[in-house]
Amino acid sequence: MIKDFLQQHGNYHDDCSFKELTTIKMGGRIRHFVLPYSVEDVKEIVYFLKRNHIPFKVIGNGSNLICGESEYEGVVICLKNLSSYEIRNDEVYVEAGVMAPQLASILARQGLSCLEFASGIPGCIGGLVYMNAGAYRSEMANVIRRVLVLKDDDFVWMEKEEMNFSYRHSVFHDHPHWVILAAELKLERKPVEEIEELMADRLKRRKETQPLDKPSAGSCFRNPEDGYAWKLIDGIGYRGYQIHDVSVSDKHSNFIINNGNGSAEDYLQIAYEIQDKVKEKYDIRLVMEVEKFNC
Repeated sequence: MIKDFLQQHGNYHDDCSFKELTTIKMGGRIRHFVLPYSVEDVKEIVYFLKRNHIPFKVIGNGSNLICGESEYEGVVICLKNLSSYEIRNDEVYVEAGVMAPQLASILARQGLSCLEFASGIPGCIGGLVYMNAGAYRSEMANVIRRVLVLKDDDFVWMEKEEMNFSYRHSVFHDHPHWVILAAELKLERKPVEEIEELMADRLKRRKETQPLDKPSAGSCFRNPEDGYAWKLIDGIGYRGYQIHDVSVSDKHSNFIINNGNGSAEDYLQIAYEIQDKVKEKYDIRLVMEVEKFNC
């Protein structure tokens, strides 16, 4: 019954794993996986699953996600087919599945600024909204006008003021079954050359400072107030620390990387050790930025 219904509303698979769907390349098998064709299909799928008490998880690019090794018996809904966008003067309507670097490049060629900070974040717009993702002292809260949400089985436009944005946090953390479907972003016009030069400079810095050659989930920990997580991790001597095939990056110690066949268990063991040792030495409790699921 589940398979037949999902096949009507999206591209369905019953043989995939979180290892294939996350940038850290870890995680167990998934019983049901579907990429809905449209926002209307998302609504139908979510309503069906909730009505039948079937657990589900909504993902985008899987770039900020650590998943356990056990099989997930529910349904994973991936929004990457929601890939439409429309530029309207100095605003853009963009669906949740559009990759942020792709959108930043498209806007740059149109002379539209304010999303340059996202050009190096390997996530979908929906995920960036959820996390209030940011870099270089900017974040999604600075560019969002409103967000289209599947909320209690209805489509609702939520204004920026309702998002409860703070550092790497939004209202969606408190309402995990609300689904981000699209956003309207407010931009500024600048010379194309200026935008592209800034993006090129930031891409160069990212390549120089981050371990892009290894699977990771991005920054493991949020920066504490008035400080940097990587400095605290260096301070406890964990740069390069390794358990089996998972290690703290030598290049950037706030990145925990998969060296080939790493497991979520080893990733989390390293993360929890870092939290405990930083707390012991500095009396600071690092908060994980990476989302844990089925762990």
